[in-house]
Order: sequence, then C-alpha cells, then structure tokens
Amino acid sequence: MYYARALGANIGKGVDLHSSPPVTGMLTLGHRSAVEPEVDLCGHWIDGDKFHIGRITIGDDATIAARTTLLPGAIVGKNADVAPGSGVIDKIKNNQYWKGSPAVKSGKARHPWPDERPARKSQWVAMYGLTSLVLAGLPLIAVASGLAVIAAAVHHTRSLSQAVLPALLWTPVAALAGLMVYALLTVLGVRVLSIRLHEGYHPVRSRAGWQLWATERLTDAARNYLFPLYAGMLTPAWLRLLGAKVGRGTEISTVLLIPKFTVIEDGAFLADDTMVASYELGGGWIYAAKTTVGRRAFLGNSGIAQPGRRVPDEGLVAVLSATPPKAKRGSSWLGSPPMRLRRRAAETDAETTYDPPPRLKAMRAVVETCRLLAAFTSVAIGLAVLGALQALAETFGIWWAALCGGPVLLAAGAVAGAVTVAAKWLLVGRIRAGEFPLWSSFVWRNEVADTFVETVAAPWFARAASGTPVMNLWLRTLGAEVGRGAWCETYWLPEADLVTLGSGSTVNRGCVVQTHLFHDRIMRMDSVVLESGATLGPHCVALPAARLGSGATVGPASLVVRGDEVPPSTRWQGNPIRPWNPGRKKTGGKNPAEPGVQDTAA
Repeated sequence: MYYARALGANIGKGVDLHSSPPVTGMLTLGHRSAVEPEVDLCGHWIDGDKFHIGRITIGDDATIAARTTLLPGAIVGKNADVAPGSGVIDKIKNNQYWKGSPAVKSGKARHPWPDERPARKSQWVAMYGLTSLVLAGLPLIAVASGLAVIAAAVHHTRSLSQAVLPALLWTPVAALAGLMVYALLTVLGVRVLSIRLHEGYHPVRSRAGWQLWATERLTDAARNYLFPLYAGMLTPAWLRLLGAKVGRGTEISTVLLIPKFTVIEDGAFLADDTMVASYELGGGWIYAAKTTVGRRAFLGNSGIAQPGRRVPDEGLVAVLSATPPKAKRGSSWLGSPPMRLRRRAAETDAETTYDPPPRLKAMRAVVETCRLLAAFTSVAIGLAVLGALQALAETFGIWWAALCGGPVLLAAGAVAGAVTVAAKWLLVGRIRAGEFPLWSSFVWRNEVADTFVETVAAPWFARAASGTPVMNLWLRTLGAEVGRGAWCETYWLPEADLVTLGSGSTVNRGCVVQTHLFHDRIMRMDSVVLESGATLGPHCVALPAARLGSGATVGPASLVVRGDEVPPSTRWQGNPIRPWNPGRKKTGGKNPAEPGVQDTAA
C-alpha cells in the first residue's frame, strides 16, 4: 500500500491490497476495501489505434475477487462484491454482488465472513514487509549456491580467459545446485507455513493470514524459478512434497495453489495457469478451505477452483472459467459465470491417454529430462554476462563496465532469443494443425521447446521486449505470421506457426493465443487469425480455429471460443464473447451466445 501511495494512488484506511497497483496512480481504494491476487488494476488498454486510460474507483468495504479485470473508468460502489474472474466494464452500485464477464448484477452483496471486523494489529504490517524481503532474497540464495560451484571450479585459474572452460564445464552442476537449493527452500517454507493452519476465516493481520499469503507467494514464484518441474511427470511428486494430496495418473501444469487445502484425485488434468484453493479476502478476513479436483476431471487453462469448491468427477471446467458451487458428476462448464456446456467425451486410446505402458513412460522421462538443458542455457547466459562485465572492468575500469551493462544485457537477450528459436526448430520443426495424444513424442518435445521459451527467452528477452518491433521479429522467427505495425504484448503463442497477426493488429497484455486444447488428453491444434486492425483486449484467450475479422475488437477479459469468427469492424466482449456496445449499460439476463455453445472449449 505504501508503494501504491507513492505512485499517486488514493488508498483509504484498513485496505487489503494483494495485487499490483497501476503505475499511473489512477486508482482510488476506499476504506476497508479488499483486492485479491491477480486483479488487473492497470486502468488502460490498446484498442487498435486508440489508447484507453482511466481511473479505477473501488468504494468503502468493497471486495474484488481474484483474476478480475477492471476497465478504465470502472467504479465499484460501497460494500459491493465482485466474483472471481469477472470483467467490470462500467459502474457497480452500492451493496450489490456482480459476477461474470461482462460483470452483471447477481443480487445483493451477502458477505459470508464474520460480521465483526477484526482488530488491525500493526505488528503484522512489519511481518508482511519483512517476509517480502525474505521471499525476494530466496532466488539470490539459489544464485549464490550456483556461483559457489563455479567459484570452486575456477579458483585455481589466474585469468579470466583460463576460467572460461572450467566454468562452462561446471555450468550444469551450478544450475542443478541452484534449482535444488531453491526447491528445498520452497518446500521447507511451504511446509513450515502450513503448521497449525486450518480451514475457515482468519484475520488478515494474524498468523494464519500471514501464512496463507506467504504460501501463495512461494508457490507462485516456484512456477517461474522451477518451471522445469511443472507440466511433466515430476509435477505430482513435487506438489506432494509441498503438501498437496495428489492421486495417481494426474497431469498437472503450472497450477497456483495452497497445497495444504488442495486435493487432486486420480486421473485429473490441470492445464496451464489454473488457480486452486487460493484464499479469499473480505471484511478484514482471509478465508481458506479444501478444494478438490475430482477423479478424471479437467480444469482448463486459467480455470479457477475457489476455496470449498469441487470440480466434479469426470467433469470439465473450461478455459478461463470458474468452477460452479455445485456440479454433477460428468458435467461440463464454460464461462464466467459458469454455464452448462453440452459436450460429449471423445473416444480415445487408453494406452496413449490414461494408461500408458512402461515403455512410453520411460521414453517420456528421457525427453523431459532434456528440459534441464534450458536451465543450463539460462545459467550459462548469466555467467557470460558476469564474465563480460568483469572483462570490461579489468580492461577499461568499473565505470565503463557499468556504462556497458545495458548493451551486454541486450546481447544476452539476443542470444537467449536465438537459442530458443533454434531449440524450437530442432525439437518440433514446422507445426501444422492436427491431433496428438498426450503420450506421444510430439507433445513431449513441444513441452521441451516451451521450457526454452519460459526459462531462457522470457527472463532474458521476451518479457522486456513485449510490445516492441523486436518482439514481432522474434515471433516471426518462431514461425508466426506477423504483419507490419502489429502490437503484441505477450509471448504466449504456444504454437507460433499456427498464429497470424495481421498488419496493425493488437494483442494486449495477459493474452493467450491458444492454438491447442487438451481435453480428453488429446492435443488438438488449429490456427488462430487476427486480420488487419483486429484487437484482442487484455487477459483474453482466443481458442483454436478462432478468427477476428479486419478491424474487429474483442474487449478485455474475454474468451473467443473454438471456431468463432468475429465479423469485421464489430465489437465483442465477454466470457464467452457477445456483441459489445461500450456506451450501453450492461444488465443481467441470459447470455445471448449460450444457445450456440456446444463442445467449444476446454
């Protein structure tokens, strides 16, 4: 909150802010309001050749749930509540509960937390601040352990040139040391933080509140620093080490979770960036409860399973969708708010989906071990940067080394981008539309290529290059068709060969151009096309075979389902999308897109 105030935001008393404030400072948070993790408060987005920006206002005692997007000019009234995964595009009146994207009224706000607001104990402010510094220092400890290995390898050398070869030879050991140290610190931290942690409501400023907050920060950071452990055969074992209850035959990607309260049953599938059992805020309280992903259930990309919810056995909660409070076995759900999805499970070969033989398990293990090459490469680039700066300091002095730090890092970014491109073409070559079962070589090799993107390109190049012409050039080298003047703020193009971004098209922050789906454990790929001048707003997902016509706009927090064709020069928004007139007030009612939704997303 001190940081938000330093940026110019107007922050009231007793506020619980668990998301990043906007750099513009155009934010007002009323007294005792609460904002849960991963809420987009940026207050700006790009729509073709227009830049929308505006103040976001959240009233006294209001609550904004996780992964909600608030558009510029959004106003949330006093004592109002907004459900997870919503998109607030206009004004919410006082004392109302809104949900969905676009958010619509769903009755009066009925706060489930205790009526009496807990005492705000000031000592916990210092504890939160100190813990933030400790968590920020954990990667430095891991780096130091890796550097200690390199130092031991080169201590006998007398010059920088002599140190190059032994440092290179010991780079894999240094990378493994860093990964193991960070993994150990994460496991110890999460396990210690789970001691005496129970379900229910706890004051935010309390031992339990601090434990929940710190645990989620640790598990979130692990998805970045320990990326090779995710979306693979080791992931279930890793989550068990953290304290989650994970069944046999599960497939789990980059899930964000509170392990103490997470149950993943046999055969479940959790796709990229799912959120399970994350805490809830409100009234000065923090809430946690057991959350279950049922037997052979599927939770799609960016899907949310709130505390106390259950993804039903053999059920499906689709991409960018929320788990309903109650759901029958085998039912499927799409959208925000979730609605029943008519879907028929495909017939699959058990040997390549749910019940692979030992031969396939061994082959997959060998291929997935190659993910470590990405970590070795990233560490090698880091050592090269340090070596280059040391050489400059020895030759020209420390000040010249400091001045040349920028160009050295730019060169490192170029190398990281080039290595990632080379890995992609060597591992999978040109990708075309088609289908592959989970237990097939292409799927495993594609995951290794993605590890290079996340572990090598992202930290050294892609995150910093978003929205620049250099990003467009890099995406072209990965196989994407990117026209002149395109604006792309994301590197999440899983199969770049299947993506076409026309001239002057726009892809905003947090978007996923999702060229594959994985329900029924079959990877189904198809192209996604944005024609010239088309716009995909912040935190949107476009699924395979989707096409946005020339000059069309899909507003923030939207889902373009499989096979959707958005007509040229039209405006759409919603999850799933529906016609959007920004000047017209949104009201509740039946989703006009619902009759046409059938087996369109997972």
